[in-house]
Amino acid sequence: MFPLLQFGRYALPLPGIILLASLWVGLTLAEKEAKRQHQSPEPIYGLVMFALIGGILGARLGYVIRYLDIYLADPLSIVSLDTNTVDMMAGLVIGGLAAVAYGYRKHLPLRSTLDILTPGFAFLAVGLGLAHLASGNAFGRPTTMPWAIYLWDASRHPTQIYETVLAAILFLAIWFGRKANPFAGFLFLSWVGLTAVSRLFLEAFRGDSILVAGDIRQAQLAALVILLLTLWLMRLWLPPQQNTPQ
Repeated sequence: MFPLLQFGRYALPLPGIILLASLWVGLTLAEKEAKRQHQSPEPIYGLVMFALIGGILGARLGYVIRYLDIYLADPLSIVSLDTNTVDMMAGLVIGGLAAVAYGYRKHLPLRSTLDILTPGFAFLAVGLGLAHLASGNAFGRPTTMPWAIYLWDASRHPTQIYETVLAAILFLAIWFGRKANPFAGFLFLSWVGLTAVSRLFLEAFRGDSILVAGDIRQAQLAALVILLLTLWLMRLWLPPQQNTPQ
């Protein structure tokens, strides 16, 4: 694992660099998709920037609220740039709300906008897998398999590699299959559903999973709910003429 790039006295966080590069490539792909659909890419850039800023602020504020007593004792530490002191769930919620507010203000059609963003989402998922590989996060459980990697004092499943490979396969499927889109929103729902399926698989090999109600993995439970919700939305969004029983 290579969490830092060392340049003399300076050290740059490699996972952060990978994510920033993935975001840039993802935006470029979204721009290409917008042009293919004869849409202006400018609102897409605005939506992503609003979501990103809202997500960063929300993640930081969520962490501050969680440990409010500590930050009240030292208010200046609220503006710390430590990337470990963030609440990812709060960031996702606030970033999502910021994106929805921007889209509503700009009158962006929900389903087609999600389809335009989907290739970018899919590529960002590849970058996330590579970032996990660089940092050592999302590590696997101990194993004796010959392809195990030695990490955190044990030979473990290379779940970061599993994650990256699966995300790359999904990205290629989305990118080369995006023109065969039977209805608006199908591309996005397909990616979300397939990502949920891959998460169900990956969590079986993770060594840092949160367990609930005994041996049930929280991420697998969430992935199953998302998969069922995706299938329901796919049925709901299907055009009436295609949704009529034969």
